[in-house]
Amino acid sequence: MKNDFQPIVGLDFQFRSKPIPSLDFDGIFYCKVLEIVPFKKLSYSWKSGPGNGEITLDSVVVWKLQPTDKGTEIFLEHSGFAKKENLNFYNGLNQGWLEKFDKIANLLNASHHGNTNA
Repeated sequence: MKNDFQPIVGLDFQFRSKPIPSLDFDGIFYCKVLEIVPFKKLSYSWKSGPGNGEITLDSVVVWKLQPTDKGTEIFLEHSGFAKKENLNFYNGLNQGWLEKFDKIANLLNASHHGNTNA
């Protein structure tokens, strides 16, 4: 997604994608960097809504990296879907994150084999 992310704690940034009116989503995720532990952890708020400053989803994304004997494991936690009206958004994001992990795996595999022309 288009974004203006920078790894600076406290920085407000946005991810932008296509609006999804059926989910009351204006296409903008309003985020703030919450924590950075270099090479180990990144967390940021992840808020969205139908527009005009209304926020109906207030969640947090946490990425963690864990070194192993065979490389690095990556962990993702996206929490904050306590409201019933966020269930459809949760299901959509859950599928979206799985697609992103597939793309990351394909890029890493292509890079390992000397081809990143995806």
